[in-house]
Amino acid sequence: MERIRKNFGFGCMRPPMKDGEVDIPQLCEMVDVFLSNGFNYFDTAHGYVGTRSEPALRECLTSRYPRDQYILTDKLTAPYFEKESDIRPFFESQLAICGVDYFDFYLMHAQSEENFDKFKRCRAYETALALKEEGKIRHMGISFHDRAAVLDQILTEYPQVEVVQLQLNYVDWEDPAVESRKCWEVCRRHGKPVIVMEPCKGGNLADLPEDAKSVLDALGGGSPASYAIRFAAGHEGILMVLSGMSNMAQMEENVGFMKDFRPLDQRELEAVEQVCGIFRSKGMIPCTACRYCTDGCPMNISIPDLFACFNSKKIFQNWNADYYYGSVYTVRGGKASDCVKCGACEEACPQHLAIRDLLEKVAEEFEKD
Repeated sequence: MERIRKNFGFGCMRPPMKDGEVDIPQLCEMVDVFLSNGFNYFDTAHGYVGTRSEPALRECLTSRYPRDQYILTDKLTAPYFEKESDIRPFFESQLAICGVDYFDFYLMHAQSEENFDKFKRCRAYETALALKEEGKIRHMGISFHDRAAVLDQILTEYPQVEVVQLQLNYVDWEDPAVESRKCWEVCRRHGKPVIVMEPCKGGNLADLPEDAKSVLDALGGGSPASYAIRFAAGHEGILMVLSGMSNMAQMEENVGFMKDFRPLDQRELEAVEQVCGIFRSKGMIPCTACRYCTDGCPMNISIPDLFACFNSKKIFQNWNADYYYGSVYTVRGGKASDCVKCGACEEACPQHLAIRDLLEKVAEEFEKD
């Protein structure tokens, strides 16, 4: 971990897009700006952007810079293996796609009670540790979406885990469904450094409703995203905070305030707590738009987009959300009322949302006629 330069990383789940593909020229420019400002940590996974993230990083990063100039993290994801013998070939394919000989960090992806059972059954942790012994992985860790008790079980059974990637932001800090604070406390007890994902909660904390934004504007400096990222980075034991930057403006803003990092002061902490209260009062759906729920949907429902329409309607109360619901997101895919209640989405959801029930609420809001 000694090669990590700063505590801010480039999350590559939401890269710049153009005409349905990764915008390679813009991503190259963003990589250049990121590295030139002294940052060097990049995070990807095979399934990100419909398997486009890894090859985009090869084109924009690994083929353009010496290997010692960047830290690259990849992940082992459950849908890509069914038995122990599947893991090594998949891992080797990831190295080839990324154009590298080793990964600095390799994470057991999206660990939960159910996923952990599969990873144990297939000896995934043992395989990763063997790959580390061979020099193909520098550090083995996990990314995690479940209750704190499950995290404690994993770290107790596998003390060899070196780092934990957690969803941590000021809205989820005390949320009983996510247990951010409790999971962070488990990591502290086990002495594991934390990599933060979703510090802006899928962009929800960057694009605030006006009444919440005004609270932060009153502080007299910084964007909503800056307060969210600084909140996450300000806790003890944080190795890295990831941001899924999708354009050059986001990149330039984020590296600007993270070059000389300063944690939130007491006045700022009180302001973000006030913003939490505003969010809770609106009854919004806490979806992060990771899109894990959409792959297995038999009705091709664009669940995160429908949830975003619902949240937008709650905040702005205008025609815009109705237009996007009826004329954009349900034209090529199913409506909320088309849900057949199979439950595949809920099994995939790292936020443990009751998606079937929530789709009923969305249908009630947008399909009244």
